[in-house]
Parts: sequence; C-alpha cells; structure tokens
Amino acid sequence: MTDRRRILLDDGYEIGRGVRIKNRFFKSALSEQLGDSDHGPRQDLITLYRRWAEGGSGLLVTGNVMIDRRFLGEPGNVVLEDDRHHEAFKDWVAATSGHDTQLWMQLNHPGKQIPSFLCSEPVAPSAVPMGHGLGHLFKMPRALSEEEILEIVGRFATSSALAREAGFGGVQIHAAHGYLINQFLSPHHNCREDGWGGDATRRRRFLLEVYRAIRTAVGDDYPIGIKLNSADFLRGGFSEEESMEVVDAIAAEGIDLIEISGGTYESPAMVGHRVKESTRQREAYFLEYAEKVRQRVETPLVVTGGFRSGPAMLEALNSGATDFIGLGRPLAIEPDLPKRLMADPSGRIDLPRPTTGFKSVDRMVILDLSWWELQLRRMGRGMDPKPDLSAWRSVWTTVSELGVAAFRRRRA
Repeated sequence: MTDRRRILLDDGYEIGRGVRIKNRFFKSALSEQLGDSDHGPRQDLITLYRRWAEGGSGLLVTGNVMIDRRFLGEPGNVVLEDDRHHEAFKDWVAATSGHDTQLWMQLNHPGKQIPSFLCSEPVAPSAVPMGHGLGHLFKMPRALSEEEILEIVGRFATSSALAREAGFGGVQIHAAHGYLINQFLSPHHNCREDGWGGDATRRRRFLLEVYRAIRTAVGDDYPIGIKLNSADFLRGGFSEEESMEVVDAIAAEGIDLIEISGGTYESPAMVGHRVKESTRQREAYFLEYAEKVRQRVETPLVVTGGFRSGPAMLEALNSGATDFIGLGRPLAIEPDLPKRLMADPSGRIDLPRPTTGFKSVDRMVILDLSWWELQLRRMGRGMDPKPDLSAWRSVWTTVSELGVAAFRRRRA
C-alpha cells in the first residue's frame, strides 16, 4: 500500500455543489470599512479585492456586509438589503473573476455589538449589556420580539439572494465574534425562555433558521459557509461543548464550509489574546479544536488565526485537521503571500506590533485596528501596503482622514 501523497499549498479542493477552489489559501474576512455614504461598495474596495485576487488566494471572503442599514457594526460598513447598488456589487465580483478566484460575501447583523454613536437602541436576544468594562461604549440592548427575529431571518435570505444575483460565488454566515448569531448561541447573552432560548437546542434555532432561509433563497447548487466560534472564552458564554453540538447540527443541515475562529470583542482570542505559548508555537490558534471537529464531521474546514509560516500550514493541512489555511492580517501587509509561499513553502511572515510607545495614544486612536485599516486603505488606492509604516504616521493619517471619528470606539 502506498503512502498518501502530501497535500501542497497549491492543491485544489472540491468543496461540493460543483465548486472547486484552486488552492488552499482562504482570505478570511477583515473589516475594510470602505463603504460609501450610502453604504454601497466604494471603488477603493473593488481595487483592494482585485489586489488580493492577484495575490493568489483561492477563496476571498468579504468583510462583514450588513443585512440592515439601521444596524451597523462600524461606520463604513457595506450594506446589502435591496438592489440599489447592484452594479457596484457586480463590479466587485468582476474585479476578482479574471484570476480563477472565488469571492464569497460574509453576511452579518451586529446585534448589540454596535458603538453607541451609531445606534440609539441596539437589539439582542435579551436585554444584557456588554461586559468587561465595555458597557459605557455600547448602549443597553432591547430584547427582540418574535416578529423581529423572523424579519431578521428573512433579511439574511434576501441579502443572500441578492449576492447570488450580483455574481458572488457563495455566502458566509457570520456566527462568531460576539455578533447577533453568536449572541443567540451564548447562554450569557441569550436568557430567553421561549422557542429561541432556554437550552442549547433552542439557542441554536436562530442559526439553523437563518441557514434554512438562505438555502431556500439561493437554491441547492449554491455554497453556504459559516464562521463559527470554537468558544467565546467568557465565563458563562458559548462553550466548546455547545460549539461541537452546533457543528453537528449545521453539518447535518448541509453547510458547505466551516471556518473556525474564537473569542469575542469582550475576549478577543481571534487575534491571539491569552493564547497559550504551546498553541502559539503551532501557529494556528484553533487547530486543536479543529482536530476534534474532524472526528465528528466530514464538512470542509478552515482554521483562521495565527498561521505565519509555510511549514506550519503544510503540517496543519496534512494532519487532516483543516482543508484550508485562513489568513487575515498577514494579507493586509503582504497581499501576495499565497503566491510567495506556493513558490517557496519554507517561507514565513512576521507581523509588526505597531506602537507609539505611549499606551494612552495607542488606545486613543485604537492603533491595533487603525494601523491595519490604513494598510487596506493604501491598497484600495492602488498603493502597496507599508509594513514599516510608523505608528506615529498612522496616528497622524488616521486623525487627518477621519477627524473626530478617529477617537470614537468603533469596536469592542
């Protein structure tokens, strides 16, 4: 019996429904905030995705596109709730189509995770405030009624159908990082005792109804993915045990691709917050969880968070724990990283940690976000990213471009 051939980074992969991804690189969602004043895609956003397509990624997932303009996670979010920006969305797809690259749209509703300056009355499964000292930045949410829940389910379906009409190759349901679907899944945030909460089965009903509505809207031949937390890493929150049960349930429904992440903006494990050193050495923050998932379902998997080197990526792929390598911030400073690693799998990338040296200044302009956002804006203008961009230059540019908005807390 011969040994199984080792998986290479440039190997294609068939995810089902007749969809083949040309290699194992998956560009995970980043929040670009490049929507125009009416929340349509700006030309900068289209240029940015053309650059990523040229860089070699097999599957590109957009930053979270909101399904309701009344509820935005951030000021520059793109919204897809009707056909008013249909041509701009088609242009977004066209920018990537010449590179045999799949472009999927991530769909999201933020629930209560909305900065207070953007919404006077956020909604959530239950009237539970944001914790971990963030309550002053986010208003107390109002619990959703049954009628409102069903309306939101319908909005996910409508946005998905519009995405398909515009030419997007698939959609991804954002069920992670503390947004509305994640809030429904969490026993900390969902204290309902009706058909949408009270036990794990009812807490995941909202997600399953969203999936079913989308499937009905887009048909059986269109791929639907999900971004799911391995856990929230919050006391009383969405646990790994419940996450595994959600994986079983959504896989049984026929989900086509599961991207594994973790944490919320109250406990941001997705960017390495409180990650064990042994996990950091393996590079992939959620690989251990993915190994357990692989024992339960055959659905294609993506692990996002922590990957920095070709050898670690190949090891993860050949372990069988993941089928794709999810990359976020590395592609913000090296959009051609997939091409480089496919040519030289021994390569790696090290991410900068920008700081002014003054924690108060870093916090004031939210440097850990604004420095990376500036790299995306540079690429959107047709420029190269600048990994050695000084933190002070980032502060000056952020303040001069955004004005007082630079000092507003845009995320938890």
